[in-house]
Amino acid sequence: MPEFVRPAGLEEALERLSGGVWTVLAGGTDFYPARVGRAVSEPVMDVTAIRGLRGIEATAEGFRIGALTTWTDILRADLPPAFDALKLAAREVGSVQVQNAGTVAGNLCNASPAADGVPPLLILDAEVELASAAGRRRMPLAGFIHGNRRTARRADELLVAVHVPQQAANGQSTFLKLGARRYLVISIVMVAARLARNGDGLTDAAISVGACAEVAQRLPALERDMLDGTLPGDWPTPAHLDALSPIDDIRADAPYRRIAAAEAVRRAVIGLGGSV
Repeated sequence: MPEFVRPAGLEEALERLSGGVWTVLAGGTDFYPARVGRAVSEPVMDVTAIRGLRGIEATAEGFRIGALTTWTDILRADLPPAFDALKLAAREVGSVQVQNAGTVAGNLCNASPAADGVPPLLILDAEVELASAAGRRRMPLAGFIHGNRRTARRADELLVAVHVPQQAANGQSTFLKLGARRYLVISIVMVAARLARNGDGLTDAAISVGACAEVAQRLPALERDMLDGTLPGDWPTPAHLDALSPIDDIRADAPYRRIAAAEAVRRAVIGLGGSV
């Protein structure tokens, strides 16, 4: 039988991580389905007993989302309108039972191209906080996910929190998801958008697309043109979507994903009252 541990504190968890390779278990909404019909062969560390890893708090810098915060916690939290995209995505993470158990950190560390939480956190300029026995480090979410099931987390590290800076918690946001049906579906394309205004002018624009490439991406060229007021009538142009490298899989091919992403971006921005 492989070893199973449930540390009572963060120090114990980090000490164990420093001494070997563990599969970290939180909500288990990805772990258990992946092992249906076969025995668990690797050492497992259940981190759900560690205090301080769950909950959302406002800080002097912005907002801190604990690693074990569930999608139901996100839905119930009193957050600014800039977080509406994250709340809308939370409603799309599987069933209510999955939302009750699944965690923000699990969604990020699982690093699926179709992870619903990634695009909304990208438009919030989120950073992840990683802890090890040697210390802590923070890095932008945009640099944390390297590809399908691949992240920058080292084997001796635990993702302990997600941080949203105060300047990104401004404006309004939305989230659109395209799938083969309305609910309980893996995404074909996702779009998250956040716009902030001062009077009639835009002061910030953040647009991200998920499930359209191996890693969710912001669209910096489109954001720049929106802020400059230089959008052409046929936006988004191919140049606006250059950051994307659409994938082929059983849900859709790359050309369809590119067309769907362009339309979803238009709908999201127009829905927020953006330029047309």
